[in-house]
Amino acid sequence: MKRYNITVNGTVYDVAVEEADNDAVSAAPAPAAAPKAAAKPAASKSSAAAGSVKITAPMPGTIVDVKAKVGDPVKNGTVIAVLEAMKMENDVVADRDGTIASINVNKGDSVSTGSVIATLN
Repeated sequence: MKRYNITVNGTVYDVAVEEADNDAVSAAPAPAAAPKAAAKPAASKSSAAAGSVKITAPMPGTIVDVKAKVGDPVKNGTVIAVLEAMKMENDVVADRDGTIASINVNKGDSVSTGSVIATLN
């Protein structure tokens, strides 16, 4: 029996695989064991101090710059981060006035649609 760690969508599973003997193949499939989650992936930074308003990525891409930092006051339309998607740079902006409670991405991070970029209070 061999053991492997397999990561699916950021969740690590500990999997045991048993080699089948060609002479002992049975007609009934073996029962599948429920996946056992291993160590959790690292939490986003400042997740404990998250604000009530989430600023999310409008499309998948790569963060090429983070313009704001925790504690910065922002107005509606203030650029918080720059997201590169399809070779174009897109500003991710605050949709209301507030104060940055957390920045959940770093320069170079890949994000998907709806990923939380920052939170506001």
